[in-house]
Amino acid sequence: MATRPFPIDARMTAIALAYRNPDVALIADQVLPLTPTAAEFKWQKYDLAQGFSVPDLKVGRKSYPTEVEFTATEQTDRVVDYALDDFIPNEDIEADNQGVDPRGTAVAYQTHLLNLAREIRAAALVFNTNSYAVGNQVALSAGSQWNESGADPVAAISDALDVPIYRPNIAVFGQAAWTKTRRHPKLVQAIKGTAQGAGLVSRQEFADFFELSDVYVGAGFVNSAKKGQTAATSRVWGKHAAFIYRDRAAGPQAGVTFGFTAQWGGRTAGSIADEKRGYNGGEIVRVGERVKEVVCATDLGYWFQNAVA
Repeated sequence: MATRPFPIDARMTAIALAYRNPDVALIADQVLPLTPTAAEFKWQKYDLAQGFSVPDLKVGRKSYPTEVEFTATEQTDRVVDYALDDFIPNEDIEADNQGVDPRGTAVAYQTHLLNLAREIRAAALVFNTNSYAVGNQVALSAGSQWNESGADPVAAISDALDVPIYRPNIAVFGQAAWTKTRRHPKLVQAIKGTAQGAGLVSRQEFADFFELSDVYVGAGFVNSAKKGQTAATSRVWGKHAAFIYRDRAAGPQAGVTFGFTAQWGGRTAGSIADEKRGYNGGEIVRVGERVKEVVCATDLGYWFQNAVA
């Protein structure tokens, strides 16, 4: 068996895979699904015209059928290593902590930070001008933003869903954008079928009304202050909204999807003894993963920048 500088511990790895902070809604795994790959991975980008241009299919009695050729541009990328260490003194490990496992606690907190970091990367990629074709995005301004009674989010969203070549099947909102959008009078009236404009629509009602599979709302917070300074928290996903086509089954040979997350191996956790630190030494607990978030089809989404003020 190969020797590992950081042996993989099955129990700690199980915690790393299962842990989610219940107080924060993180949606990166749903918006950019994990896809197993090698460390260096490739994906094929086919020309849009190839899938929508129909050649002459008629064949004469002695002629050859029209010959077609499918070409693609090979995109090469590589996963990025992300990891965190936490040193635990032996006296903490050996002490009677009334059922609290310091190793497990360390893995839980480290896992949460890895999740939050991935959430930040996903939000920065999904809510990004470069992730959408030029005609598949709009920056809303005063008068058209969905927190204003004079705006019409029903018409704006309906029209936007017809723009991508594949109709989006999921919606992605920042919490601030969702809170104000779901109570817009025109949206409430249209979905509830009433003249009363006050109220709230649920995610399921919104999804059913616009014929979407899911509505994901990023509710996570991140602290932007430097270490030692007073915490300055802000929403990870901002005040934007996007509608994208997601195919969890898309792979190298078939299917198309707005984006994915390449993952080499799974998230792991392990520990190694460190006898040089502290009076009695201790253990370094490490949790890590190898992933890369990718937007591979900018034509398959529509982005509303600054959906609300």
